[in-house]
Amino acid sequence: MTQTAEDRKWMRRAIALARRGEGRTRPNPPVGAVVVRGDSKLGVGFHRRAGEAHAEVVALDACRGAARGAALYVTLEPCCTHGRTPPCTDRILREGIARVVVGCRDENGCHCGRGLDVLAKRGVDVVYGVCEEEARDLTRPFFKHVTTGLPYVTVKLAMTLDGRIADREHRAKWITGAAARAEVQRLRRRADVMLVGAGTVCADDPSLLCRLRGAGGVDGLVRDTKESGASPAGVLPAPPAGLLRVVVDASGRTPAHAQVYTDAAAARTVVATTQVGAARKAAAWALHGAQVWTLGAADDGRVPLELLLKRLGAAGYLHVLCEGGGHLAGALQDAGLVDEYELFYAPALLGDSRAVGALEGRGTLLADVRRWRCVDVKRFGEDVRIRVRKA
Repeated sequence: MTQTAEDRKWMRRAIALARRGEGRTRPNPPVGAVVVRGDSKLGVGFHRRAGEAHAEVVALDACRGAARGAALYVTLEPCCTHGRTPPCTDRILREGIARVVVGCRDENGCHCGRGLDVLAKRGVDVVYGVCEEEARDLTRPFFKHVTTGLPYVTVKLAMTLDGRIADREHRAKWITGAAARAEVQRLRRRADVMLVGAGTVCADDPSLLCRLRGAGGVDGLVRDTKESGASPAGVLPAPPAGLLRVVVDASGRTPAHAQVYTDAAAARTVVATTQVGAARKAAAWALHGAQVWTLGAADDGRVPLELLLKRLGAAGYLHVLCEGGGHLAGALQDAGLVDEYELFYAPALLGDSRAVGALEGRGTLLADVRRWRCVDVKRFGEDVRIRVRKA
C-alpha cells in the first residue's frame, strides 16, 4: 500500500472539495473525490446532501465514461451497501477504475473495511491512510454519532490571556479581532447546531446565524464553477434545513422578544428547558415558531445536557458548536461531554477577578486534571487559536 507525494497532493484536493459539503450532509459525512489519470484531473465531486449522489459518483459522472484505468481519490472508504443510493463500489467497478486511494476507513460497524475488501477482491489496487488525520477531521462528527448516538461537541471560547471571556460588566465585544471572528463564522458553517446558554441570549441578543452561508470561496474552497458539485458563480449549496439554534434556559430567563425567537429563522430555534422554565415562558417562546423541549431537570435544577445531546443525536444532528458562556461551557466540561475546544486568545489582560471566566464549572484538582491533545495552533491577525481534542 505504497503512497506517494502525488497521492497526498490529490487527496488534499479531495479534502478541500469535501469541505464544501460540511454542515449540509447530515446524517451523512462530508466526502470529496477526484478521478486522475497520470497528471491530469478527469473529474471531481463532493457529496452535497443526504439522498443525493455520493462524491465518487459525482466525480465519475464528470468523467463522461473516460475513467477506465484511472485512479480515484476519495476521503472516506466507498460504501458497499444499498441505502438511499446504490453502492459506490458497484459504480467504481463498472467504470473500470484501476486504483482507489482512500483517506480513512469508515468506522461504521456495518461498513468498516468492507468497501475496500470488495474492491481488492475484484483486482483494484487499494491504498488507504493517505492524509488520514486530515481526512478524519472531516468525519469525526459522523464517526462519533454512528458509534455513540451522540453528536460531536466543539466548544468555542474567545478570551484574554488571563482566561476571561467578558469583563466584570459582562461585556465581550470584542475581545478578539476581525480575522478570528471570521474564523468563528467558518466554524458555524461546518456545524449542524449552535448551542448557547440563557446568559448569552440575555447579554448579547445574538442572531446565531452564519453570515458565510451561501457565499462562494470561503474557507479557501475551490471556486472553479466547472467542477462537478459547484453551483453557479461558486455559490455553496444551501443546507437541507439550516443551522439549528439551541438555547439552554432552565428557568425561563431569556426574553420572548430575543432575535432567536422572533426572526425569520425562529422555527430553527429550540429552547431546552425544565418544567419550571416551560411553565413560565413556553407559550411566549413558541409564538413565532420556536420549539420548546422540556427535558426535566437535573438534581441541581439545570437542564440535563447529556439528555439534550441524546435528543439531538436521535434527530440526526452530528456536530454541535457551543458558543455559550462560562457556565454552559463549564457544565459541559464537568459532564465530560466536550470533544474539542477551539480556544481563541487575544493579546490582552483584564487582570480582574470579577471578570467572567472561560470555564465556570465545578472544576477539578490538579492531581485529577485531564490532559487534552493539542492538534493545531494558528494565528489570526494578532490573535492565536489553539485547538485541542480529547487525548
